[in-house]
Amino acid sequence: MDYRSFIAPETLFYALPEPLPLEGGDRLEGVQVAYRTWGTLNGAGDNGVLICHAFTGSADADWWWSPLLGPGRSLDPERDFIICSNILGSCYGTTGPTSINPATGLPYGPDFPAITIRDMVRLQAMLLDGLGVRRLRLVIGGSLGGMQVLEWAAMFPDRVGAIAPMAISGRHSAWCIGWSEAQRLAIYADPLWQGGRYDPEQQPVAGLAAARAIAMCTYRTWDSFEERFGRKLQPHRATDEFAMASYLRYQGDKLIQRFDANTYVALSLAMDRHDLARPDRDYGTVLGAIAQPALVVSIPSDVLYPPQEQAELARLLPGATLVELPSIHGHDAFLIELEALNDAVAAFRDRVGL
Repeated sequence: MDYRSFIAPETLFYALPEPLPLEGGDRLEGVQVAYRTWGTLNGAGDNGVLICHAFTGSADADWWWSPLLGPGRSLDPERDFIICSNILGSCYGTTGPTSINPATGLPYGPDFPAITIRDMVRLQAMLLDGLGVRRLRLVIGGSLGGMQVLEWAAMFPDRVGAIAPMAISGRHSAWCIGWSEAQRLAIYADPLWQGGRYDPEQQPVAGLAAARAIAMCTYRTWDSFEERFGRKLQPHRATDEFAMASYLRYQGDKLIQRFDANTYVALSLAMDRHDLARPDRDYGTVLGAIAQPALVVSIPSDVLYPPQEQAELARLLPGATLVELPSIHGHDAFLIELEALNDAVAAFRDRVGL
């Protein structure tokens, strides 16, 4: 499948002038980053705002976060130079499993090296260097994006003015690792998987669709699904299929049209490796050293990253403000309750002078 067809025409590409060293010891040659920008970089190069996208997301923040982005909104291109890049490991233009390995002339596939959130952030920093962005007013994102936000503050404290991590923790819990593994097992069980080596035109779509269905059940809640579907049957069907089941099939079908199974595995493993602790500093020490103002957004109904995890972040981050985003929709609320989220981000920026 040609994933370039899912890349917006406004997307730009940056080729790293040097190899990218990875935390695990590998080096990636010929790395490319796909990114988009809104607004204009000022002369001092210090009006940057970095948006970090979630797991199967893209650099098209004006599509999935449009109520936050625009004149008079919390992310305003008339004052900010806003950047969103596809993360390392993406299948949307940044080097990942679907990219050509220069050593073989074939896609990396399952041979793409193991990556971490810190590798993603390091690549973003190299992109910003190439764009002339010296300092970021704000780094913001939810879920996998929130992991990147926290690492930005820990890795590049002098480049970051403030952070807004949403619906996330500072390290992946056993609960999250379990759900990730269940999704990977669905992919591995597909007969076409065969250790990850498959014809790109016949990738294990059934396994990937099943993984997406599992994930969707963790992104929402009992209340959300009960309100929307209950025990309703899917209309205009010859069989008595529940609307809930049809919805999950639909979500799986949508994902297999735009996403790659090896990418799903690589990114989910990177999320499982997420832990702010360092070999020489424990978890609490790392968080305690993050001095920037922080807007920690918690979703009370989130069953994947429950509110106690954001409460812990707010307790350990010295400059944190904890804000709840009320919603029945669970983890995905940071992609649904967008007017309320825009108001919270705007109020935070006003309060801390950003």
